[in-house]
Amino acid sequence: MAEAGGGPTARRIVLGSQLRRLRERAEVSRVDAGYHIRGSESKISRMELGRVGLKERDIVDLLTLYGVVDPTEREQFLDLVRRASEPGWWHRYSDLMPAWFQDFVGLEEAAARIQTFELQFVPGLLQTEDYARAVVSQGRPDLADAEAERRVALRMSRQKVLHSLTAPKLWAVVDESVLHRPIGGRAVLAAQVDHLLEMTRLPNVTLQVVPFALSGYAAEGSFSILRFTEAELPDLVYIEHLVGAVYLDRRDEVERYSRAVDRLTVDAETPSRTREFLVKLRAEI
Repeated sequence: MAEAGGGPTARRIVLGSQLRRLRERAEVSRVDAGYHIRGSESKISRMELGRVGLKERDIVDLLTLYGVVDPTEREQFLDLVRRASEPGWWHRYSDLMPAWFQDFVGLEEAAARIQTFELQFVPGLLQTEDYARAVVSQGRPDLADAEAERRVALRMSRQKVLHSLTAPKLWAVVDESVLHRPIGGRAVLAAQVDHLLEMTRLPNVTLQVVPFALSGYAAEGSFSILRFTEAELPDLVYIEHLVGAVYLDRRDEVERYSRAVDRLTVDAETPSRTREFLVKLRAEI
């Protein structure tokens, strides 16, 4: 049984993929599998896609149906199910987070590489606390309430992934307008530029700025691509909008956004010239 790492969200997806392979090997239909656990074809589909939690009782019944009888193999699988059911560190913020964003935080933690393009804000993983506070308070940090402060704390907690032992490679491309937009005021923007200069000294963080002259050609909006080392986890494109988010995992869709990233990295200043740009910008703020 393959190990599933990278946090509960990733484990759930990997385990779902393994369940699908076991079912197909046993030549059992989703309809029959659903009936066996007193559920539906739709439930089996959601389990195999990793979109719902896995109940140990259901897994025991499915393993039996799929002919997995070896006690050691069954226990290994059930142990992974238990681990996939453990709440992530973000569980304490679940009242602030819609389900679609909880999935993103879990997958972000499991990613080996994150490629992100931003048109409006500094990427969340690179924001300072004061910049994040200005964003979540819609420009009124002086009126930030307890909920807003928890949202800021959530964003700061997400950033710890960049300093972990298994830190992903973050490649961020931002439109030049982002760094001229005085989110939080001049002092906050100046500190944010200082922070970007500090973060780009990390070996796993790369930043490029698309100059005004080439802005708007390669992509119409912000997006992120999450890439994983686990074969069962497909690369994902994440696009957030005002009331939700879209995940794209079809190969042609991911390839289209990958080409956009390639164009952005060509249009943007090189990482070294981006640092020079930030130094100059900081002197002008």
